[in-house]
Amino acid sequence: MFYHLYEANHALMQPWRAAVDATRLFFRNPLNPISMTRAGRTAAAWCEVFERATRRYGKPAFDLPQTEIDGQTVDVHEKVIWSKPFCNLIHFRRELARPRPADPKVLLIAPMSGHYATLLRGTVERFLPEADVYITDWVDARCVPLSEGRFDLDDYIDYVIEMLHLLGPETHIVGVCQPSVPVLAAVALMESRNDPNVPLSMTLMGGPIDTRCNPTAVNDLAEKKDIDWFERNAVMQVPLPNPGFMRKVYPGFLQLTGFMTMNLDRHLIAQKDFFMHLVRDDGDSAEKHRDFYDEYLAVMDLTAEFYLQTVETVFIDHALPKGVMTHRGEPVDPKAIQRVALLTVEGENDDITGRGQTKAAHDLCSSIPDAMKMHYEQPRVGHYGVFNGSRFRKEIAPRMLDFMRARSRFAGESGKRAAATTAA
Repeated sequence: MFYHLYEANHALMQPWRAAVDATRLFFRNPLNPISMTRAGRTAAAWCEVFERATRRYGKPAFDLPQTEIDGQTVDVHEKVIWSKPFCNLIHFRRELARPRPADPKVLLIAPMSGHYATLLRGTVERFLPEADVYITDWVDARCVPLSEGRFDLDDYIDYVIEMLHLLGPETHIVGVCQPSVPVLAAVALMESRNDPNVPLSMTLMGGPIDTRCNPTAVNDLAEKKDIDWFERNAVMQVPLPNPGFMRKVYPGFLQLTGFMTMNLDRHLIAQKDFFMHLVRDDGDSAEKHRDFYDEYLAVMDLTAEFYLQTVETVFIDHALPKGVMTHRGEPVDPKAIQRVALLTVEGENDDITGRGQTKAAHDLCSSIPDAMKMHYEQPRVGHYGVFNGSRFRKEIAPRMLDFMRARSRFAGESGKRAAATTAA
């Protein structure tokens, strides 16, 4: 019922938004002399703040038509190369003008935690000049009809394994935040099955591998409540006229509300600053605010079964670090991983995934040789800064790419030695 009220509220606000937006255009019209005054800019600013605070933000576009490689501008084309009801795999195909040494093939597993995969636009943009990039584009659950069936954590792991089979054994997989657990589980299952398509390396970034380490407010909530509480208070049915009508979901607006209340003062200050930028006609600063919040406020629903299984497995039972996680009845054993190099990345000031939660993967993957493992903690960044922003571009991404290249070289040399031995 709450979801239905939320939708009704949006519908009721549409005439007001239209009227306010028309007023904003009136006060921003360059033919209107009032638009040149502080009073006119103030009125337009109030209108824009109101309209943006009450609008529904649709799925953003990646909008990465070009990149620069070796000083040359190169066109980039998005192509869906694999598709399932709840996910599409996008390849950012670079139109290279001349041959170059093979770049790392990077599979980015985007978070399925309320935001769209475009949250990693900056991540993709940074990798494009030096890597062949693929990314999971998760589908909003409210847009998937009930006839397409369920989607839970086990299905998520199956999707990851299918993608690795599609891309082949030269892949470097990267799990950003929430996907760290299913990525680790998928690789462990593949290793236990002696699957030839295991990736060359696995990078886990700000992921909740063991939430008992330095628990955050997110972890504390899960510890205090049982799974029945989450089912009663966080699961709702999709209302009309959405294609997923009657599907049980965890609404994206609930997740967004939780994230925003954790740093409410920061968001309120940002809105006040945005208003003042508009009044002062500081276009660049106002545009940066729009770009960030256009992405941050665009949210998607998760299927109820995926959400509840993830909460119970990762945050309540701590099944993976305790060694009791299973996938369709099959044990998930990180100690089975031997051939896949491991890199973990954390942020010093991460208030979503506490320090040490991702690093815990090293102890779990005890069969990986020390020479194939690396941990990096980035100073002075929070959760978002682990995979985006200036420090990611300048300090984290170069380390990740160097780690992948080193693993590719080692695998190539090992393959040549094995071929020579076989020939002899």
